[in-house]
Amino acid sequence: MEIYLKLVEVLFPVFLVIAIGYYLGTKDKKLNTKFITDFAGNIGTPAMIFYTITTTGVTFNIFIENFIYALIVIFCFSILGFVALYIMKKDYISELPPLILPNTGNMGIPICLFAYGTSGLGVASSIASVIILFHFTIGVFLASKKFSFSVVVRNAPTYAIIISVLFLYFNWNVPKFIENSTFLLTYATIFLVLMSLGVALTRLKVSSWKDSIYLATIRVILGPIIAIILIKALDLNGLIAGVLLIQSAMPSAVLTYLVGSLYSPKKVVDSIVGVIVASTLMSFVTIPIIVFLALKYFA
Repeated sequence: MEIYLKLVEVLFPVFLVIAIGYYLGTKDKKLNTKFITDFAGNIGTPAMIFYTITTTGVTFNIFIENFIYALIVIFCFSILGFVALYIMKKDYISELPPLILPNTGNMGIPICLFAYGTSGLGVASSIASVIILFHFTIGVFLASKKFSFSVVVRNAPTYAIIISVLFLYFNWNVPKFIENSTFLLTYATIFLVLMSLGVALTRLKVSSWKDSIYLATIRVILGPIIAIILIKALDLNGLIAGVLLIQSAMPSAVLTYLVGSLYSPKKVVDSIVGVIVASTLMSFVTIPIIVFLALKYFA
């Protein structure tokens, strides 16, 4: 019984805030969430990366270890995604981001926080930092089908990751005023992005449910399966294994739609929207199962 109560404690706050966003989105069809995107991309996410990596007990070795795990998982996601899109005769370049970039920031970080406390928050952020970095680099390159170094230079989260790693490597103490400031920005960001996800669900329209469900299944079902294989192969256990499993089970990130809408043709964007909506809806069923397994076997 205790584990079921823990499951409610972990998931209820996350789903509640998403529901609030959905409610606000249905009440006001013109609700402008652009400020949330701007705030999260330029201020909130960099602050969250810095706070969660430097103040939650994560060491340099733990960060690098989980960074590498995330790279391996994304590589496996990429192979599956490429094959699936190729078989379906879709754009296997521009439509790849929603299959390889799960929502580890908006949903994954708060779920891991409630599941494993501040230690889980730090490990989850180590994994999410890879995804966030890829959103603004590889995600843009895939969407536009061209490389641009200026995209990397203008990417605020990249600098947050570099600064955070320097603090870990040299074991610097974070000044209390910076810790407190990034703490406030972190939790404000978590609330706002979860709420904006709820709003987004009221606006994104699916053009082909059949294709969307097929691709969404790859995201939310095969994602955690890949994580379990990696956990067994590397003999991982405890918090690190649990967080990796949860993060790998997240649905497609809404940010892939925002990036795609800037660089990809409408047909590709419509497909991306379908995968995001379908995987997010499916995740309301699959995430409780994954979190239950994580808490039961990787406590």
